[in-house]
Amino acid sequence: MTSRIAVIAIDALDRDKVAAFWTAVLGWSVLEQDAEVTSIGPADKGWPCIDIVSVPERKTVKNRLHLDLRADGSTAGEEVARLLALGATRADVGQGDDVTWTVLADPEGNEFCVLSRSVQEV
Repeated sequence: MTSRIAVIAIDALDRDKVAAFWTAVLGWSVLEQDAEVTSIGPADKGWPCIDIVSVPERKTVKNRLHLDLRADGSTAGEEVARLLALGATRADVGQGDDVTWTVLADPEGNEFCVLSRSVQEV
């Protein structure tokens, strides 16, 4: 037997802003919402989904876990441009100039990467 990732949790001071960002990035929608948690996921309700959880404090240090994304139907450069237009910012987590991925952060500073090869190139 093995485990399966069901939910990835992201803490957020402004839960609605973070949920709106990630639904736009992934083409997902809000599946459930209560006073503390907004769950987003694909339309088919497949796994994993992401829970955006309300917390009272801002992020203060580099994430210990992050998402790596691949462009789907576009180039990595086009996807980075789209994500920046959605509110992502470039992030420096100590990566060198020679890396093949781009490090970005969501509107609350949670780092994630866009890998150089698209889904179609894998």
